[in-house]
Amino acid sequence: MGYDTLFAVSRSGLDYERTRIENASRDIAVANTPIAPGQPTATDRSGDFGAALGLAHGADRLVRDPANPMADANGMVHFPRIDLVAEMGTLVSASRGYEANLRAFNTLRNMLVSALNIGKDQA
Repeated sequence: MGYDTLFAVSRSGLDYERTRIENASRDIAVANTPIAPGQPTATDRSGDFGAALGLAHGADRLVRDPANPMADANGMVHFPRIDLVAEMGTLVSASRGYEANLRAFNTLRNMLVSALNIGKDQA
């Protein structure tokens, strides 16, 4: 396996973990944002990482608040059903995965530089 392939694997792992971090962060940010009646939830919109993997959060969380301007005809305000504990766990595991991939990438880079420096002082 060549260096290019190993670098590509590390970059792919970095991209994957970065995507997990971005999506978990976005889910946490919109957890308490009301959804306008008739609008899809943030997790149902196209392009969401979890929805693409079939990990949709399920139905909306409903809160009775007739005074809220985002309330539907029944006085219910819709919020995305997001498990904050699970999202925080995703952030922790994704950040550790990112660090591990970064460490592997840097180790490979340092090995390549060391290999190129072998015999440099001999000449």
